Amino acid sequence: MAARLPLFATTSRGTEELLAAELVSLGAAKVKQDRGGVRFHANLREALRIVLHSRLAMRVLYPLLEAEAHGAEGLYEAVKSVPWEEHFTLRSTFAVEATLKDSEHNHSGFVALKVKDAIVDRLRDKLGGRPDVDTGNPDLKVVAHLAKTRLSLSLDLCGEPLNRRGYRVEQTAAPLKETLAAAMLRAAKYEGEEPFIDPMCGSGTIVIEASLIAMRRAPGIHRSFGVERWPQMKAEASAILTELKAEARAAERVPPFPIIGRDREEEAIEATKKNIKAARLGHAVLLEQGDAMFFPPPESAPGLLVSNPPYGDWLNAGGQKGMKSFYYKLGESLGGWGWRMAFLCGNPAFESAFHHRPSEVREMWNGPIECRLLIYPPHSS
Repeated sequence: MAARLPLFATTSRGTEELLAAELVSLGAAKVKQDRGGVRFHANLREALRIVLHSRLAMRVLYPLLEAEAHGAEGLYEAVKSVPWEEHFTLRSTFAVEATLKDSEHNHSGFVALKVKDAIVDRLRDKLGGRPDVDTGNPDLKVVAHLAKTRLSLSLDLCGEPLNRRGYRVEQTAAPLKETLAAAMLRAAKYEGEEPFIDPMCGSGTIVIEASLIAMRRAPGIHRSFGVERWPQMKAEASAILTELKAEARAAERVPPFPIIGRDREEEAIEATKKNIKAARLGHAVLLEQGDAMFFPPPESAPGLLVSNPPYGDWLNAGGQKGMKSFYYKLGESLGGWGWRMAFLCGNPAFESAFHHRPSEVREMWNGPIECRLLIYPPHSS
């Protein structure tokens, strides 16, 4: 991949603009937003810098085919037309992941099986044998997406999705994806140059992502990537990644300002401790147990507060009326700190009940839940 080739980075819905800006900052060319991701061009070194450093991308895909595929036979023939022998050897293992949207086929497993059969038959014709399927830990992951009759086929450079940083060993209710937490922080313009707090930290995803930013630590520094096992690229990819990781480690620093996680539940604090340890953050985060509605602000100078408050009734808050009361009390407590604030809200009652005017509102999706990121300027009571 000496020349720049077209690639596609996937991300959470509503964060495409943020990912596009991040990709530009990491050296991508011809960056263009698309639904659910961003198209761009990069050579191998640039692509590897992106998979190592991107905080918002979930996958980086190398497209192989865009074609019409009608019926099972049309699907098979379209897949078989791809020169898979340029990417596989007979010793390669692979897996196929298929997703469907408004397709004539009603089962993604059937589509994945047809794709697998076409790949195997093509390689048997061209190489005289077939590679093995390994759904657990393949050398190459083939990603198929069928939207109506439009088939997209790609190879995944990442292997394991980039949002799986490897630190979330303990979870609480309603966990937040690592990449979505990072997108919230980017939208709030957090760069690690001010005090930071999440007063309802849950299992700690937001404070951990904030710590990684403040430390200038590449989120992929402790992992390997799928492209390191591609037969035609693995030696070069591994060598480049060794260089890039050395550069990334040299750029790390101790966070210059406090990073604080609070939660009223002891279970959440304990989960966050375990996840911080798994993230190898040492003592970068200060944890405190206490209720956000009553806890005073930190003793540090004002900074940035980012949180993902509860959306529903799992706090035993007495239904929607109770949630509105909870949000109102949060506004009374946190709104007088004089901090910048950002909240990811899946409950439409939050904005009016919080009774402060946001300076910016962004639509974001937390999995299947449509949310709004509300960003507030400093306010003092």
